[in-house]
Amino acid sequence: MISQIRPALIVTLFFTLLLGVGYPLAVTGIAHLAFPLQAGGSLIRDGQGQVIGSRLLGQNFARPEYLHPRPSAAGSDGYDASNSSGSNLGPLNPDLAKRIAKDAARLRGEGPGAVPADAVTTSGSGLDPDVSPANAARQAARIAAARGVAVDEVERIIAANTAQPWLGVFGQPAVNVLEVNLALDAVLPQAHPKGP
Repeated sequence: MISQIRPALIVTLFFTLLLGVGYPLAVTGIAHLAFPLQAGGSLIRDGQGQVIGSRLLGQNFARPEYLHPRPSAAGSDGYDASNSSGSNLGPLNPDLAKRIAKDAARLRGEGPGAVPADAVTTSGSGLDPDVSPANAARQAARIAAARGVAVDEVERIIAANTAQPWLGVFGQPAVNVLEVNLALDAVLPQAHPKGP
C-alpha cells in the first residue's frame, strides 16, 4: 500500500509544480516579453507616471465637457472593476425596458438625432471602455459647448481616436472614451480640470 502512495504523491507534487507554478510563470514571462503593454493591463499613465486608467476598462465620466461611456451595471457606482458584470436583465424584463426608455428620453432631450443603442444599453462586463462612433458623434455638440470650442474641433479629436476594424474586416469601429477625454484635455487646455 505504501509503495503505491509514494509514487502517487510524487506525481501529484510534480504536476502541481509543473502546471500550477511553472506553466503560469512561463506564460506570464512570454506575455511580458511579447506584449508588455497588454500584459501590464494596458495602463495609461500621466506625465508623472501615475496610473490614470486602463484602455481596457471603462470609467464613469459624467461631466458635460467629457465624452460619456455607455451605461454600466457593474457595482453601485456603475464602474466598479471588482464587481464586473452585466445587469442580468432579460430583453423582456420590464425593469430593463423602463431604464432604457428613461435613458433614451434623457438623451433625446440633449439634442436631435437617433440615440445609438450603446448609449442606453450596458455591455456584458459592465466595463466596456469604448463607444460607437455614432454615440461619440452625438456627444460632440455637448462637449464643444461645455468647453467653449467649435464642434469640428471635438469631432476631429474623436475621429483621431477612433479605432478601425482589424485588417479592415474584424470587429467594429470603436472610440475609446478615456483616450478621447485625455486628448480633449491635452488639445483643449482651457477645459475644466481633469477628472470624471
